[in-house]
Amino acid sequence: MCLPEERRRLADRLSQRAIVRSLQKTFPGDSILCEEKCTKDHDSDRRWIIDPLDGTTNYAHNLPIYSISIALEIEDRIMLGLVYNPNLNETFWAVRSHGAFLNRKPIRVSRIRTLSRSLLATGFPYDIRVSRNNNIAHFNNFAVRAQAIRRGGSAALDLCYLACGRFDGFWELKLGPWDTAAGSLIAEEAGAEVTDFRGRPFNIFKKEILATNRLIHRAMLKVLRRE
Repeated sequence: MCLPEERRRLADRLSQRAIVRSLQKTFPGDSILCEEKCTKDHDSDRRWIIDPLDGTTNYAHNLPIYSISIALEIEDRIMLGLVYNPNLNETFWAVRSHGAFLNRKPIRVSRIRTLSRSLLATGFPYDIRVSRNNNIAHFNNFAVRAQAIRRGGSAALDLCYLACGRFDGFWELKLGPWDTAAGSLIAEEAGAEVTDFRGRPFNIFKKEILATNRLIHRAMLKVLRRE
């Protein structure tokens, strides 16, 4: 029987291998950026950004909250995003300027207008024990202002749940591009506002993301500035 860490690494490798092989066969000239050290640079203006298993700790402990995230970047702009939740057989996807979908159904963000009635989502970085920039202060500030906060463990799913109205706001720090590339496009196409913690345009290679239903964005920015 595999230990949790061994199970996580095996699942990551097998999932990544299958995805990369399929993409290379279908799009042999495209570049690929993966979380698990498989970057392939073909000097192309098209690049696939892959997280083969987002929520690996959950997977390793048999907690059914994890996903597969795949995005297509063309000329430095995310144009397609797909996040698959195998446990619920839910595929979230979006093509830029064509809306966002859950399986075949169009999705939109929620209409909650106040932070006090909002269900938020977040996560904590892996260096939480050694870094002061660990999101705990932000969590405490939101905990006494929002209706509730959930910490699921898959940023890609958090962004998709925001896109379909299950969450009203999401913030996190120290994420990689593979964590947010697909989910951020899906959220935007569903009507979300996505920025950094200062309200500036979001970039998948930066370390902060705030995504909301737009109606509570200003209120969340205000709380994030309190630290």
